[in-house]
Order: sequence, then C-alpha cells, then structure tokens
Amino acid sequence: MNNLTVFIALTAIAVLLQAGVLLAMYLAMRKSTQRMEALATEVKTKVLPTVEEAQQMLTEMRPKVSTIVANAEHATTVLRSQLERIDATVNDVVDRARLQIIRGDELLTRTMDRVEHTSEVVHKTVVSPVRQISGLMQGITVGLEYFFGRGRKNGGSRERRPVPQDEMFI
Repeated sequence: MNNLTVFIALTAIAVLLQAGVLLAMYLAMRKSTQRMEALATEVKTKVLPTVEEAQQMLTEMRPKVSTIVANAEHATTVLRSQLERIDATVNDVVDRARLQIIRGDELLTRTMDRVEHTSEVVHKTVVSPVRQISGLMQGITVGLEYFFGRGRKNGGSRERRPVPQDEMFI
C-alpha cells in the first residue's frame, strides 16, 4: 500500500499544482480584461466621437462634393466642345490659306509666263525690226559719208564705234 499512498500524494500535489496554475491564469486574464476594458472605454470616449464627427462631415460634404464634381464635368464638356470648334476653325483657316497660296502661286506663274511671252513678242516685233532698220541706216550713213567724201577727208581712218545692240531697247 505504500505505493498507493505515494501515488495518491503525487496525484494530490499534481492537482494542487494544476489548481495553482489555473488560479494564476485566472488572475492574469482578469488583469488583462481590466486593461482591455479601460482601453475600450478610452477608445469610446476619444476615438468614437472623432469617427462620428468625420462621418457627419462626410455626410454634410457629400452634396457639395457632388456639386463640385458635376461642375467640373460640365466645365470639361464645355471646354471639349469649344476646343473642337476651335480645331475646326483652325483647320478651315489653314485649308483656306493653303487654297489662297495655291491660287496666288498660279496667278504669279501665269503672270510670269505672260511677261515672258510679251517679252518674246516685243523682241520679235520691235527689237528685231529696229536692229534691221538700225543696220540699214548705218549702211546708208556709211555709204553717204563715203559718197559725199567725208570718208576721204580723214583719210578713211576714221573708226566708227558700233552701237551695242542691247542698248537699243530700254
């Protein structure tokens, strides 16, 4: 029986030890619970009013923010339509300017062609006959000078300076 008594004593010690551990756990839990309750009370007194104020501010500001967003959306729509109109106007101006430049270039080209054609016609109808008449007149003048003896007085050494043909047409 001796063994039985030792076994019962050891079991009693184990049960008492276990009861002590459970008591220590209970006390630690009670202390932790008190701290948690104090923290919860502090959160309720300090943080919750702030959260409630923030919710109230958001509730009050929601219509104002909606109005601001609607105004920004309207302004963006108006700006986009104005920019589209400006783009169309600028494209129209550029197209018209391009067309006018092409017309001006064609007009200038036609004018230059007509000036060249007129110059050729004047050259054919005025300058060439004038040259021919000038040459004929020079021939007649030299012939008459020779015939009337002017050419002999100077000993025929008189040099005639020819008139440049380009200076005839001014």
